[in-house]
Amino acid sequence: MPLFFFNRNSDTGEGFFGEMPAEKAFSDDPIPTGETSSYKSTYESLPHHLKSCLDYIYILLNNFYWERRKVVRLLLAQGLIQEKPGEIMEDTAGDIIDELICLEMLREESYFESMLYVSKFYGKSCLIEVEEHDFVAKAANSPIHGLISNNEVLPPNFKNLLIRSLFASSLRSASCYSYESVHFSQAYLQTVCALQFILVLDLYGNSEYLPDELGNLVHLRYLGLRYTHIKKLPHTVGNLQNLQTLEVTYTKLRHLPVEILNIKQLRHLLLNDCKIHNDGIRVPRGIGTLVNLHTCAGVYVDAGFAIELSTLTHLRNLDVRNVSEDHASELFVSICKLENLVSLSLNAERTYLGTPLPELEALCPPPHLQELSLRGGLFEIPNWLASIENLTSLELRDSNLLENPSSVLQFLPKLKHLVLDNAYKAKIISKEFCEAGGYPELETLLISSRDLVEWTEIVNGAFPSLKRLKFQSCHNLRFLPEGLQQLTTIQELCLFDSHGDLARRSKGAENYKIKHISNLRIY
Repeated sequence: MPLFFFNRNSDTGEGFFGEMPAEKAFSDDPIPTGETSSYKSTYESLPHHLKSCLDYIYILLNNFYWERRKVVRLLLAQGLIQEKPGEIMEDTAGDIIDELICLEMLREESYFESMLYVSKFYGKSCLIEVEEHDFVAKAANSPIHGLISNNEVLPPNFKNLLIRSLFASSLRSASCYSYESVHFSQAYLQTVCALQFILVLDLYGNSEYLPDELGNLVHLRYLGLRYTHIKKLPHTVGNLQNLQTLEVTYTKLRHLPVEILNIKQLRHLLLNDCKIHNDGIRVPRGIGTLVNLHTCAGVYVDAGFAIELSTLTHLRNLDVRNVSEDHASELFVSICKLENLVSLSLNAERTYLGTPLPELEALCPPPHLQELSLRGGLFEIPNWLASIENLTSLELRDSNLLENPSSVLQFLPKLKHLVLDNAYKAKIISKEFCEAGGYPELETLLISSRDLVEWTEIVNGAFPSLKRLKFQSCHNLRFLPEGLQQLTTIQELCLFDSHGDLARRSKGAENYKIKHISNLRIY
């Protein structure tokens, strides 16, 4: 059943929603009256801009939890963040999210990606339910944000409602534990493309094409197409002059149409093809004219793109695929010029075949870099990695290093998140992997290794800030490291697709190593 939200009841000042599904958006668990009153008082005293952002975030996170950066982009698209001279709107939105977290209206969990959740108190104290007929009557001339699942038939008056955001999923329940996807019909998509005032359109699920009428959504600022079967975008996409974010991920799309160059306001280009090959999507010549881009992700690199990249000086997040010797020198020169870059991901060509990355010593990382992901074979850790003092997140995937990367990494002063995914070919990790005081700020560590047989010992005083440890696809690892019991800060241990003995022993003979860990996840 469709689930619509609309922001505010003008009579009471409270938010309300209609057409409730069978499963309610929040728990029925009772909340103490005093806490509810306190929370509601805090909510009512919020400045208008904070209250508006919180209301919209609640809608976004009602049935889903989303990554922080996506929430930021949606706040911008909805017009809730005002552009001010000398300020970056994405940073302003991030500050608002931080303020709401401090007020305990939102909470944030970081496990290599920062995910946002809304406090349960919000739904209990700040929303009221209304019956369907009341909702439809009151919503006739008010902005509506809609969540629609299961590809349901749209109501007759749908095109006449002032839909500002629409999140539509074609998934439907196949059983208690699984979902199947049905196609968005042509009529369904054409109806959606008739919404004149829509600002955000996010489609999740099967669709083999998008109608030309997509170009009629001239006010659209956010277009999300995820897990669809589309092979091309209509040429009319160039009519979307106000588009800020284009997200096309896990589709069959291999090329962007040249008309994309007409969208001069584009700030976030998020691309990804199928999960298996993940080679990136080709962009047309002239991409360097989109000078407002802050994010460029999932792009197939060739010599032309590598050269044009240097003109995108506002870029803060760059993720490129198919990095090879053919254009590495041009690519690295361009990256060195991107002084605002804070996140960089370099992926070798055909990473699924174990292709190495080109020699990285020629790369001079931008001064403000905080996040780095390298996927592809490495002969050795590049010397400049030790000098990135602001680095908070590092991913090494399919590196197949022969040397212990921790000899360099454990001394990075601000590193909080580390992924070692087939990064180190050693069969045995010894206590030298982390010295006492090593990895001083590290909070999350993921290790995935086809080769690892044993991690012998964690020395006392190592990993002083570690909260989450995950072993993934470590099929030959049968024992947890001695000394794990000394990590008093650790809150979560995850064993995913690992050797059966590892899970069995963690509940038996080796339980003394982990009994202090509050969250043990084995799957």
